[in-house]
Amino acid sequence: MRAPLCVRQPVEIVWVMTSTPRDLAEPLTPPGHQPTFAARGLLPRAVVAATTAALATLVALASTAPAFAAGVAAAAATKPTPATSATPSSAPRTGQHDDALQRQVNAIHDGGAVGVLAEVTTPAGSRRARAGVADLTSGAPVPLDAKFRIGSTTKTFVATVILQLVQEKRLSLDDTVARWLPGTVTGNGNDGSRITVRQLLQHTSGIYNYTDDLTQLTSADGYRAARFRSYTPQQLVAMAMKHPPGFAPGSRMSYSNTNYILAGMIIHRVAGQSWAHEVNARIIRPLGLRHTFTPGAFPFLLGPHAEGYSTFGTSTPVDVTVFNPTAADAAGSMISTTDDLTRFYTALLGGRLLAPATLTAMKTTIPADSLAPGVRYGLGLGWLPLSCGGGYYGHPGDVPGFHIWDGINPDTHRTVVVASTGDNGDQAQQAVTTLVDQELCHPTAAR
Repeated sequence: MRAPLCVRQPVEIVWVMTSTPRDLAEPLTPPGHQPTFAARGLLPRAVVAATTAALATLVALASTAPAFAAGVAAAAATKPTPATSATPSSAPRTGQHDDALQRQVNAIHDGGAVGVLAEVTTPAGSRRARAGVADLTSGAPVPLDAKFRIGSTTKTFVATVILQLVQEKRLSLDDTVARWLPGTVTGNGNDGSRITVRQLLQHTSGIYNYTDDLTQLTSADGYRAARFRSYTPQQLVAMAMKHPPGFAPGSRMSYSNTNYILAGMIIHRVAGQSWAHEVNARIIRPLGLRHTFTPGAFPFLLGPHAEGYSTFGTSTPVDVTVFNPTAADAAGSMISTTDDLTRFYTALLGGRLLAPATLTAMKTTIPADSLAPGVRYGLGLGWLPLSCGGGYYGHPGDVPGFHIWDGINPDTHRTVVVASTGDNGDQAQQAVTTLVDQELCHPTAAR
């Protein structure tokens, strides 16, 4: 059993919403020009000014870059513990259910997470529970509006933009990678003319996962040397091209972050703007996700946030919050909050971002047993089974020190987002999947 990284801190649960915000029920306007973060007022100007000079110096001194784990591949390896069944007449009172949510969050912390924040949203409103600390030095609790690095949850945003471009007939899922990125996927048996955009989004391309070669984060010393280095998308793809493909395109599924680096590059080629610009213009701004960012090369978390920690296989946690996210790029660099992710997935599965036929294509899944038994994968969206029957959609995400697990059951309109920090070993991950399963299977879901 992995020892917890910190002692139990005071825990609490807070009611935060009693009705669906009006803007989530209104149609989106077409995307427009996306100004800079500072111009939009998302980053305080004083903070930007104060950190820019320091950032320039730090980047100049850097020589290597951090790695990040594939969210689904790393996190989906555990099965949910079945939720206790109950009929509507035996459903617990609100207070009892709140206590149950807090116990589930406590279990994640007891399993080794440093800090935990969970948000559960139903038609009746939203609840949050937290445990552990945001910062091992200060012992402060996790802020209820804390920002986290969301890792591979970024992929759902990127896939949504690709599918919007398909709707606009500017791109086809059956287009080859070579059509849009000639000469990029080549060498060692790699052939972009045989790989389609659909296969990138579905992880059936066979392309090597470049993050398997980012070995700089295997030690604390490696992290300190690597955390400020910048990568271009072309450099990340070039790492993968040093290896032969794992299988013929379309013959099976194997999770590879390289697929989404290429998807981001295709967005740039088709739209004439970076994937980050398009995500901001098409998703973040229209949905009012004011705490969701595409950070580029900016290595810091500003405002309320939890610090990320990793032990690198030792007994000493190292703060890994600061790192240059270009090593993750379109595969996993974004920053968000539990509330913003709830709003995003609610809008996406509710049909506000994609037309019905396109959303159906996104939700059309194939077996993804390489991730875990019973898991299926669509176009940037996973499907996981529930112990009470059926399943839920979402996309977990990991970067060093941060873990996101999200799930939405569109049939019952229940959404769960769990964010945690630390290494999240098997015990903590089991507690996360149990929480999601029990909350999405809760008997009040039928009411």
